[in-house]
Amino acid sequence: MIGANVSFSFDYQPGDAARPPVVFMSALFAGGWIWDHPYTSLARSGWGVLRTREAICALDSKIAGSIERLGEELLAAADAAGIGAFVLCANSLGGLVAIDMSSRYPDRIAGIVVSGAPGLTPDPDVGLNMDRRASVQLAGDEFRERMLDALFHRGRHFTEEQIEQTAQLLRRPAAMVSMARSLKATRRFDVTAAVDRTSCPALYVWGRYDRMTPIDPWLALLSDRPDTEFVVVEECGHIPMAERPDEYTSVLEGFLSRRAGLPV
Repeated sequence: MIGANVSFSFDYQPGDAARPPVVFMSALFAGGWIWDHPYTSLARSGWGVLRTREAICALDSKIAGSIERLGEELLAAADAAGIGAFVLCANSLGGLVAIDMSSRYPDRIAGIVVSGAPGLTPDPDVGLNMDRRASVQLAGDEFRERMLDALFHRGRHFTEEQIEQTAQLLRRPAAMVSMARSLKATRRFDVTAAVDRTSCPALYVWGRYDRMTPIDPWLALLSDRPDTEFVVVEECGHIPMAERPDEYTSVLEGFLSRRAGLPV
């Protein structure tokens, strides 16, 4: 489903009107399929759910290279679905978008759930050398091992189809430009100031062994923040919703239920 003048296409299932819908934002080079487990589980439990389909680096580079523009495009998708205020779940670069949106759109963002956001350490280790990428084959065993080792603590939690879909995306020159501009946007983004402006309930769910965006700086930044919860997922890397889906979804459902005044 996609509306006019909307960059993100999306899947949307309405739910109980008394509960705020939950919007899942796709990540830098992974599509909305990283949210399969929580999206399906919440829909079955009566929550309205929307997830964007395209990876961020599949968008025009002028959008992908701007935290603010990405937030505006996400709102456009919510508008196209007829969604008002919502809880935003985001991973990696999308986490910065969520933090930024919480202060710029307080009437629309009822809560944020963030995992694996960059900005407090050097550029995230995506398993590829972005400056000398010609030395890395974006397909085959080398690409597969570099990417999966960067994303997961143990095991391989993407299907072969998802890995190939990502490889095909990264072979597109336009996607590489969008990715490079996205990484530049994370360097410019003032994470501490943005967190200080956060004006809604916030849940941070982090893998203990996240290589790409290490946990310790975030634990330090968010300690004693009002209306903020931090959950550490053990035996987990950068994508808890894929590597530890049952645990991630349970934590998310608890947060949503508490905020909606429902039994936990």
